[in-house]
Amino acid sequence: MRGTGRGLSLSCAMLVMLVLPAAGRAQNSAATQGAAQSAGPGAAPGAGPGSVAAAVSPTPEAEEPPPVIIPPLPAATIPEAHAEAARLTREMTRKVSRFSTYSPAIRTRFVTLARQAIAASRTVIDRPQLLMVVDRNPAVQRMCFVLAFPGDTPWEALGGTPVSTGQAGRKYYYITPIGVFPNTADRLGYRAEGTKNENGIRGIGAKGMRVWDLGWHNAVKGWRKDGETGDIRLEIHATDPEFLERRLGRPASEGCVRIPATMNVFMDRNGLLDVLYEQAASYDVRFRALLPKDRTPSPIAGDKLVVVDSALPATPEALSAGPKFTG
Repeated sequence: MRGTGRGLSLSCAMLVMLVLPAAGRAQNSAATQGAAQSAGPGAAPGAGPGSVAAAVSPTPEAEEPPPVIIPPLPAATIPEAHAEAARLTREMTRKVSRFSTYSPAIRTRFVTLARQAIAASRTVIDRPQLLMVVDRNPAVQRMCFVLAFPGDTPWEALGGTPVSTGQAGRKYYYITPIGVFPNTADRLGYRAEGTKNENGIRGIGAKGMRVWDLGWHNAVKGWRKDGETGDIRLEIHATDPEFLERRLGRPASEGCVRIPATMNVFMDRNGLLDVLYEQAASYDVRFRALLPKDRTPSPIAGDKLVVVDSALPATPEALSAGPKFTG
């Protein structure tokens, strides 16, 4: 009998366990049906009011980025431009090694050659701006900043320093092309790392020196007699301060324009060729990173390298002999 009693008790417990879950399932089913009815016809089974609201709520639109606002180019008046040119000349006299304001005859020649090159290239001067004019004459190589004006306003030569351009008679050295070469934001320049080559030469100057990249251009191969040409990457940069800077003033480069380190720093901090880079820096972090943080851009800053040759006759053919700008 004890055995029978224990068996009966176990059977009752099992019965209770089977009945209670069934009742719970019935209650859950009723609740689900009620929710579906309250959700309305066509609602998916098991979808509550929150699910329906999520299904019909509109998807939020992605926020549009703010518009890019590019600052205008500086536009100095004629008196302001002359005053700024005088200030820059005083500063270069004080800070740039081997800087010269040149004789009146040399200043006049630079202005004349610059005007001819600008006209031959059909470049428009629409605001007072500086041109970096480089004379590649093999006898004496030098550069001069020329203040150009729109219209009939006379241009002004500020002065400059010795430079070096492409050397003839040496293999893989090109003759620097003549023409007008803009420093546009289509290309990003860089800074020298100060590393030495196998001969112990820092070819583009000490670490941190600026390199202005003016793009690919066609140039005469200086080691050939037949005038064959090839493409070079035209740049403006410093040179080895210990061994090569003292040689500025004669042809020595592979085709680029070498300048003194002090002129490199002055151009960099005053943005003399960076007017378009300043615009790009307003929306592109790469240009902001390249330009010095302590810079003070000049209101007459420009963007053009003008290479001329005072040894050539001033004929239309000679003036247009330089390659066209290719970016």
